Amino acid sequence: MTDPSSAQPAPPGCPAHHPEAVRLGGLEYQQTPSQLYRALRREHGAVAPVLLDGDIPAWLVLGYSEVTYVTSHDELFARDSRRWNQWENIPADWPLMPYVGYQPSVLFTEGDEHRRRAGVITEALEGVDQFELARNCQLIADRLIADFAGCGQAELMTGYAHALPMRAVVQMCGMPTSGEDTRQLVEDLRISLDAAEGDDPVAAYGRVGERLRQLVKDKRVSPGPDVTSRMLLHPAGLSDEEIVQDLISVIAAAQQPTANWICNTLRLLLTDERFAVNVSGGRLSVGEALNEALWLDTPTQNFIGRWAVRDTQLGGRQIRAGDCLVLGLAAANTDPQIWPDSQVGAENAAHLSFSNGEHRCPYPAPLLADVMARTAVETLLERLPDLVLSVEPEELAWRPSIWMRGLTALPVQFTPVVQ
Repeated sequence: MTDPSSAQPAPPGCPAHHPEAVRLGGLEYQQTPSQLYRALRREHGAVAPVLLDGDIPAWLVLGYSEVTYVTSHDELFARDSRRWNQWENIPADWPLMPYVGYQPSVLFTEGDEHRRRAGVITEALEGVDQFELARNCQLIADRLIADFAGCGQAELMTGYAHALPMRAVVQMCGMPTSGEDTRQLVEDLRISLDAAEGDDPVAAYGRVGERLRQLVKDKRVSPGPDVTSRMLLHPAGLSDEEIVQDLISVIAAAQQPTANWICNTLRLLLTDERFAVNVSGGRLSVGEALNEALWLDTPTQNFIGRWAVRDTQLGGRQIRAGDCLVLGLAAANTDPQIWPDSQVGAENAAHLSFSNGEHRCPYPAPLLADVMARTAVETLLERLPDLVLSVEPEELAWRPSIWMRGLTALPVQFTPVVQ
């Protein structure tokens, strides 16, 4: 693989001074981001100057090789956002503050401290029995399906795809699977990470922290067979606040991305003729559909980010110390350099949907997400075998987000099932 940092000489300047920097927004981007990625590649190559909310400059890394390079070289592109050279231009209520505002969490740690914190999460997640998780997810799925099976129609995004991983994740962490506290926690996580117009992501993030501080306090007194308790009892001796911050990362990374993965996979199965025959004949294609959804409609489209440790070059661009780099995971997954025939191989799992390098989703988080998503899809298709869309495929709308890739709704119909 070519070293992306050794590409052709870079033009001077940072994205702030680039006259062709592109704002990451607009209806065209929200519904068909792949078109924007192609346009950016044509105009700028593998690393493009972009403007975030409030016209804050950053670099969007579009190339598969370039994203892999950035995430593999922490000595050049690190996670501690306090390096950012734009802080003087960032208001306290900036919508992306939950992404970039430094917190004492595993997301922003580096070196030995990151390995210590990530090790605690890894061991806590390794304590989750995957067979038990699959059984729990099937029970959750059965209860959710029973709520709408007799109606002959349902909206799966809110009634199923989001609800199932929410209940599974909070159960793993030792919280009740239902109740107003849990519902509000999940809603606040959504607002913090993918705010809609009128939402206050900074306030929502604060409420998430308070709810998890209470959970950690409760588990200190009465530990159980759950992820939170295993983190508390780990010999690394994390403080309560460190555990709260890392739980936010674990829950946020598990709930909404998995929900969108489920829904994006169901959309593929219900709209693509390549899968229709196989699904009705034994669903041998469910695994392929799950993988293809990660390649083509990955739930985490873009991730902010990395911050340059020193002046360097990437993809022919001069990156200044303190510049912010947004990881274009979706663009990298569809990079024509790795798919020259424009045909994504569904059996290939080398996508970057779980990122890459030391800061990728900690093992075994992707395996647990796969258990939740696969169980959700397979159980739904088994219980409602004649499931079809109740609208035309082109009527399905994507949520207006540059960060997450998920539908606003997935309405379906089927033969009512008598309970």
